[in-house]
Amino acid sequence: MFREGFDNEKYLKMQSSHIADRIAQFGGKLYLEFGGKLFDDFHASRVLPGFAPDSKIRMLCELKDMAEIIIAINAGDIEKNKVRGDLGITYDLDVLRLIDAFRGFGLYVGSVVITRYKETAAALNFRNKLESLGIKVYKHYAIEGYPSNLPLILSDEGYGRNEFAETTRSLVVVTAPGPGSGKLATCLSQIYHENKRGVKAGYAKFETFPIWNLPLMHPVNMAYEAATADLADVNMIDPFHLEAYGKTTVNYNRDVDAFPIVRLMLERILGECPYKSPTDMGVNMAGFCIYNDAAVCEAAKQEIIRRYFAALANLRKGCGSEIEVHKIELLMQKLNITSEDRKCVLPALERAEQTGAPAVAIELNDGRIVTGKTSALLGASSAALLNALKTIAGIPKETDIISAAILRPIQKLKTENLGNHNPRLHTDEVLIALSIGAVRSENARLAFEALPLLRYAEVHSTVILSQVDHDTFRKLGLHVTTEPAYQSKKLYHNS
Repeated sequence: MFREGFDNEKYLKMQSSHIADRIAQFGGKLYLEFGGKLFDDFHASRVLPGFAPDSKIRMLCELKDMAEIIIAINAGDIEKNKVRGDLGITYDLDVLRLIDAFRGFGLYVGSVVITRYKETAAALNFRNKLESLGIKVYKHYAIEGYPSNLPLILSDEGYGRNEFAETTRSLVVVTAPGPGSGKLATCLSQIYHENKRGVKAGYAKFETFPIWNLPLMHPVNMAYEAATADLADVNMIDPFHLEAYGKTTVNYNRDVDAFPIVRLMLERILGECPYKSPTDMGVNMAGFCIYNDAAVCEAAKQEIIRRYFAALANLRKGCGSEIEVHKIELLMQKLNITSEDRKCVLPALERAEQTGAPAVAIELNDGRIVTGKTSALLGASSAALLNALKTIAGIPKETDIISAAILRPIQKLKTENLGNHNPRLHTDEVLIALSIGAVRSENARLAFEALPLLRYAEVHSTVILSQVDHDTFRKLGLHVTTEPAYQSKKLYHNS
């Protein structure tokens, strides 16, 4: 059952104000390394119910008159055609998507920095493409012995060799398509060049998770470990903060490991380091905006279970690892939760056992659970979706809200004209049929108007879903898990 526990408006005000204060601390120029997703932070919205997925970008819009964006991308990721798993597009294409998205919010994108630059065909073509679109591009190079060889790094042959990205605003947000893109190195290189030009500039980091002022074993912070199980990130007490202030705060291993080097770099560039710990470097205010800890804890536990099912499914698909699965299992043991604590799991399994075919269960936001079975006309996802809409709209389950006169021509089109071997209708096809039926049928209209009320509902399938069904549920705002099994024993699964 969905319950909010996070004050999003308070967050927007606190976060933008805190960043403005940090800019002032450095005399009017701040390079802010932005971790995580800016536009669509659905992980944060799931574990902090009430957090809007676009909160970060809305917060930046509060500072748009003083902010500009630098997007960093690793040349190696361009060469390898690295793909964003959540969007299914390559990092170089995501740079273009990010630029369009920022501009759509009225934010200024100053330039793109290609890090660890090598004059390969892929990197050169990408640079030429950006420049032909009127986008400034700068090259940063790999430095031998980075990050420990400080004499070389902080010299004309290190950061000094990098091209300086010209900036005009007091807040420079450095972001990237994904991890390993060189955001931190870009910030430090820029500060090095600013200092050489007599401009005082500082550095800070904005990373939502782990939340530094929540306990180490808080479910929200443990959900972050589950989300990054494939990266081997580990939350830990910040030892530098504990030593400097005698206070316990939470950070994660990569920031803690990197801090001594970052501190030395800032000392040598600025003359002194303004930070005594990696926690000091952060500007995240999310922990102050939780008003219902019980709701947040439950949401985070559910996210860990969802991550567990996702890890199992990825392992079945051949793109996951047993280490990732075992790590999330350990987190679940620490919190004393199991997969059965996800309320839609058992009803889906029971429905599949009853029918001898794949089934889907949906837990609605009021706690009611509906199921859907596989039939000759509809896949289990489509059946469950229609049943959920009928339940919300108060339409009896046995009532047909889409006429067979609409469904059968779609089925015929799929099999006879488009060559699809699966005659059952997917969720997107059913929604199109429902929208057509809503023109003449009162029940179809009521069901169609209930679609927004599905947001935040929980879905579980007894088989791995087709991409189209998974994407449809995601676009509607439902949270999906599946059993690690395919519907058939085929080697290729695409329907």
